[in-house]
Amino acid sequence: MKSFCSKLALLAVVLWAAVPVMAAPRVRHSAHMRWWQQARFGMFITWGLYSVPAGYWDEKPVPGFGEWIMNAAHIGRQRYAQLAKRFDPVQFNAQQWVAIAKAAGMKYIVITAKHHEGFCMFHTKATRYNIVDATPWHKDPLALLAKACRQQGVRFCAYYSIMDWHSRDQAAWHPSAVRPVYNPTHLIASRAAAYTAYVERQLREIITQYHPGLLWFDGEWIGGWTPARAMQVYHYIRKLDPTVIINDRLCGGVKWADESIFPKVRQPAGDYITPEQHIPPGGLPGYWETCMTINNTWGYKRGDHTYKSVRTLLMNLIHCASGGGNYLLNVGPTGSGTIPKGEVRRLLAMGRWLKTNGAAIYGTHRSPFGQPLPFGYATRKRNNIYLEVTQWPRHGTLTVPTAGLPGHITGAHLLVQPNQALPMSMSGNEVLVHVPKTAPDAIATVVVLQVARDKGSK
Repeated sequence: MKSFCSKLALLAVVLWAAVPVMAAPRVRHSAHMRWWQQARFGMFITWGLYSVPAGYWDEKPVPGFGEWIMNAAHIGRQRYAQLAKRFDPVQFNAQQWVAIAKAAGMKYIVITAKHHEGFCMFHTKATRYNIVDATPWHKDPLALLAKACRQQGVRFCAYYSIMDWHSRDQAAWHPSAVRPVYNPTHLIASRAAAYTAYVERQLREIITQYHPGLLWFDGEWIGGWTPARAMQVYHYIRKLDPTVIINDRLCGGVKWADESIFPKVRQPAGDYITPEQHIPPGGLPGYWETCMTINNTWGYKRGDHTYKSVRTLLMNLIHCASGGGNYLLNVGPTGSGTIPKGEVRRLLAMGRWLKTNGAAIYGTHRSPFGQPLPFGYATRKRNNIYLEVTQWPRHGTLTVPTAGLPGHITGAHLLVQPNQALPMSMSGNEVLVHVPKTAPDAIATVVVLQVARDKGSK
């Protein structure tokens, strides 16, 4: 997704804070966010023409993310567009993809309707450069996925890039006929209104045809994409569907910056913040979601098998939930339409853990302790505090601070053994919970603390 360095990103955040803009709505804490907050875990699907070369161009490996190959390999627009003739994902099965997400414990799916390359993965009337009209496959994966999501009880959502390397309304950074460099493009002044109309037309199609619960924007750092223009699109979306959730990247997000500056930066238009490839240790104020790759790329690269371990992936999910955030984990399907087996195996393993321990993740709120605990993490829901213990105590005792708790602890038990109380004792301002000497789960065992709220506590 991103290839800018952190210094440029931080500069962008500082400049955004200094630019006067149209009044952006406050982050909305209303019922329409409830499903997303309760979900906690979603699947990102990065799929497009870039899945065909799979990280190779002219039989040579191209460094960087798979979906950035058009920019990284300096491929001209016309030559790159020829990939559409080779894009025939006959093994694609929407029901299977959604079933994998559901088995993994994921509650929503975000798929690339249009990435930076400009190729549309849905049937749009705004351009013939789309998967139905330009490929031999002639099918609409967004329509098929939206239907499968409805049938299986998973929320369908869509990703849309403002940057468009194929669009004649945007000029490349270095528009060479031999070695073009696209990123960052800039809107041609005389064509800016036309491109904005193009974006609005496609968003209308996406909203009215597929009814996404969420729109996930990206690529908003292009030149000429002003806050006023972004706000025009924002309000256009709100008129079409007041309930659709919108991330912070339509109007200049702050995803790259050190989390310590978040409270100092004005919230852009949108409902939540999207840090990328990192998890803020103590979480962030308001709604937020970390998006992350399962290996080292978003779009499929056939040579990238450096998958994160199941333990790391589960720890990331728990870490996000403990900070009050969501975890959007990416898969990069192949050009033939399958999700790589190495990714599927890890997702299904996560699903097995969540089937047993999901109560400690879904619908929970941030840890009352603020920061991660020495033995792991914590989440809370109603009168329960869930301790996700990733470092099992050798001496058989969990030391839990009482500072920050909304009341006093009345009981404790393992999540998998709700009818078997764990012994407790007090030691100053700490509660000692006596647990079995051996961890019931090799990755994360959940201990449930029952809390009786004190008068005046929230």
